[in-house]
Parts: sequence; structure tokens; C-alpha cells
Amino acid sequence: MRPVGMIGLGNMGGRMARRLVDAGHEVVGFDPVAGRAEAVGARAAASPAEVARACATILLSLPDSAVVEPVVRGDDGVLAGGAPGTTVVDLSTASPQSTVALAAEAAARDVTYLDAGISGGAAAAEKGTLTIMAGGDAAAVDAIRPVLAPLASTVHHLGPVGAGHTAKLLNNFLNAVTLAATAEVMVAGKRAELDLRTLLAAINGGSGQSFASSHRFPRILEGDYLEGGLTSRLMTKDVTLYTELLGRLGVPSLNAAGPIASFGLAAHLGYGDVISNRVVDALGDLAGGVRVQQPTTEPTQEAQ
Repeated sequence: MRPVGMIGLGNMGGRMARRLVDAGHEVVGFDPVAGRAEAVGARAAASPAEVARACATILLSLPDSAVVEPVVRGDDGVLAGGAPGTTVVDLSTASPQSTVALAAEAAARDVTYLDAGISGGAAAAEKGTLTIMAGGDAAAVDAIRPVLAPLASTVHHLGPVGAGHTAKLLNNFLNAVTLAATAEVMVAGKRAELDLRTLLAAINGGSGQSFASSHRFPRILEGDYLEGGLTSRLMTKDVTLYTELLGRLGVPSLNAAGPIASFGLAAHLGYGDVISNRVVDALGDLAGGVRVQQPTTEPTQEAQ
């Protein structure tokens, strides 16, 4: 069995590479930061082209299209090293327009290019329970499912190339809206002197429930920001890509200003390169230094 390539070994790519290694795959990895490949049990490559020469299946986990494009089409990129029959699976959050163009260039070299947006964050990457939104030829998506199995509990085929990254932008917009809005509500609840654990329980039993309120803020109230996931700077990038997508689709975007302002504020106040959950601290700073962590009055169930 030929090794699997992984290009980009940061917060998400590193965790996914480790999942593949633990599942018995040999992984050849490339990252500009020295030592990241070895740290997750992968064999280090000197370039994307070297990864492509060694592997028939190459996964990309990169910040955006501005990084993906030279990795794929550069002189020392994936297409320069990949043989006919290679499959590239782009797990990045990228511009669908760019993805479609790269897929066409890959097809001209008999290389299959699939876009596969991921959702679930660092915790799901650690456990192999990501949700994947895939675009591309249906048979090619089916063929790659055994490689994706250690990474994801669900793989949705959304349609042709570009559909996966389109779905990811739609998903990430909802993620941004609910995270920013819940952070604002928690800061307001603290200023109103409400017990935030009780407030969260009420929200999660009512119509305001979201992934942010049910999965993130119970941990944030205990001081655990779930570090290692999407940063505020990247969240702003994703919402900007969403607005560009809606512009091309001719759909009005009336709700993007809130998260752009919230995560832009977080970046301006020094939280840009830490997990986007820290937006609650940025909003708290503007509210006079509010922090939503609740004092522990009794041991948690995990501690017991």
C-alpha cells in the first residue's frame, strides 16, 4: 500500500496525519515548519512535489487559496511531482472559484482533484469524528472514503468540484454568526449578574441553542477555550469568502457585518492568532474587562 501524503501539518493537518498514522497508514508529510512531520509520526518531505512523487493520494490542509494555489501549481508543487492517476483531496477552506480552476489544471494532467471541506474543529480532528463536505466525481469520492475513514465519521458528497468548498463556506458562516452572537450574550449575561451556567442551560433548552452554546461555552465558562482550533483571523477570512460567494450567486448578505466586526475586533485587540472562541474576551474587553469564567462551587462530574 502506497503512503498517503499530507501537506500542511498545523492544528488540523497535524491531528489528521496522526489519525492516519495510528490507523496504519504510512504518511509522507510536508510543512514549512521544520519538525512537524516527525512530531506526528510522518516521514518528512522537502517539498509538495516530493510528497506527490511518493504518494498516489495527497491531502491538503492549508489556510486558504492563496497558499493552496502555489502548493498545487508551483514549480515544486503537487502537479509538478504527481503522476497520472494521482488524487488530490483539498481539506482546506478555500475559494470555490480557485478550486474549480485548480481541478481543471489537474484534470489536464490526468490528476483527480476533490474538494473536501471539514467541520468539527480540533477536538473532532483529534478523535476522527470530523464531518466532510466533498465535491468532485462521485466515483472518485467513493474511492477515497477508506483514506478518509480514520478522519471523519461522516462524508457528504455535495456535487461537482467546488461544491464541497461552497458548503464549507456556508457552514462556517453559521459557525461565525452563532459563536459571535453567543459570546455577546454571555458577556451581557455576566454584566446583568446572571448565573451563566444556568443561563446556558436555559438557552440550550430553548430556541437560542447552537453548537456554540452547547459545545463551546460550557467549556469556556470553566476556563477551557478549546485552544488549537480556527483562529479569529481565519474566521474573518472565511466570512469574507462567504460574502464574495454570495456576491457571485446574486444573494444578498445581510448578516455578515456582525461576525466580521466581532472577529476583526478580536484580531485588532491581539486575539487574531489564537482560537476564535477568544472573541468573548475581546467583547469583554470593550465591556470593561468582563470575563465569563464562573467560579467552581463544586467538583465537576469528570473530576468526581
